[in-house]
Amino acid sequence: MESASTADPTSRPAAQRLRDALVRLTADNTSEAPTASALCAIAGVSRNALYRYRPDILQELHKLQRQRHRDPGSARRALQQLRDEYKDLCQQVTNLASLVDHYFAAWQEASSMLQRRERELADLRKGAKPKLVSLRG
Repeated sequence: MESASTADPTSRPAAQRLRDALVRLTADNTSEAPTASALCAIAGVSRNALYRYRPDILQELHKLQRQRHRDPGSARRALQQLRDEYKDLCQQVTNLASLVDHYFAAWQEASSMLQRRERELADLRKGAKPKLVSLRG
């Protein structure tokens, strides 16, 4: 006697074949949403039979399609994550350029102040007469 798995697939009821096909499509982790044509081809049932006699399975298929549409797949998620990271990095580069500009301006100001102080000290040294001071007291 043959088991149910080796028997002719058309010997099982169409509803069961459609459910099994839906399970197979659900387990398939492709980024594409499953179609009614693919479901019917796997189950060996006409699309007309699906639409006319099995609205419950059709609703489950639509639910799976919406879920796959919302979940774009790992490749698209990775691409979106890379785009988000790129946007963040661009913002960080802008912030870094602003900081570099700020620090460069501060360095220029400090350098000019140091040069001015050195000139003032040099002028004071020229005008002052040196005094010798004994360290022995």
